[in-house]
Amino acid sequence: MAQLLVRNVSEQIAKLLKKRAAEHGVSAEEEHRRILQEVLDPTNGKAEKPNLFDDIRQLGKIAPDFEFGENRREWSKREIEL
Repeated sequence: MAQLLVRNVSEQIAKLLKKRAAEHGVSAEEEHRRILQEVLDPTNGKAEKPNLFDDIRQLGKIAPDFEFGENRREWSKREIEL
């Protein structure tokens, strides 16, 4: 495998990379690889595809106040007409 060393990256870009990596649960180095893969060769198929776990993690960003357990109990009490 080849290695890359990126110099003269602004502190802001480095912080954004680390933040994005943390959001995806990977290292900054892995996130950098993923970004390069996505931008330079998106049809290669080697980049990881989103999975159910990633989708569920995104729910917290979309609806942070949604409480699954409490609402589930309410759903079970609903009457359904057939």
